[in-house]
Amino acid sequence: MDESAASAEWPARSLLGLLSVPARRELLGLGARKRFEAGAVMLREGMDDEHVLLLLSGFAKVTATVENGESSLLAVRAAGDPVGEMAAMTGAPRSATVTACGPLLARVLPSAALRGLLLTVPEVSVALAGIVADRLRWANRRRLDFRGYPAKVRLARLLVELAASYGSSGPGGTVIGCRLTQPELAALAGVAETTVHKVLRELREEGLLETGYRSTVILDLPRLRRLAELTPEPP
Repeated sequence: MDESAASAEWPARSLLGLLSVPARRELLGLGARKRFEAGAVMLREGMDDEHVLLLLSGFAKVTATVENGESSLLAVRAAGDPVGEMAAMTGAPRSATVTACGPLLARVLPSAALRGLLLTVPEVSVALAGIVADRLRWANRRRLDFRGYPAKVRLARLLVELAASYGSSGPGGTVIGCRLTQPELAALAGVAETTVHKVLRELREEGLLETGYRSTVILDLPRLRRLAELTPEPP
């Protein structure tokens, strides 16, 4: 795939999906490609390096260590998304670890080159600022969901958001492209793993989901949105 191809090649909510072809070409002209194998640590929490990785294919998991020493899943990133931009912008140590979920390609963007581009191509600067704002808004929604909704509603809201960001139309419904384990879903929704088992079983019995090995298909997205107490999706 030509990296600077039309935005239809990239998820609409990703950084690359937001940019015009000329701006995308400028961004993809920075740095060099690097391949990561499944399970490879791409960025490590606490390190002082400042480069940014721009995902060109595949999925990556963002995790951080909590006070008891365990690792907690914070987010998932997909092709078209940047990772590591906060360290590049602030110079602070990495706040999270980024791990490849499967084989993927990324472009390594030196922080100085990226900052120079942000000054000369305002479209990239505005789009990246929007990405950072959306991520902050998403984190705030997660915290509010934890306090305001029961587990089943929280999981339904998470599945709807994953479908919007990473879903694709399939013969039976909306296929969520990022394959998350049940413990990972539990971490993102802020519920116990045993509760995820129970809620997923209920959603399957209600004809809302089909789940397989590391795969999820939403069979009735409008009904799942109602269960999630979300407003109907605009036509």
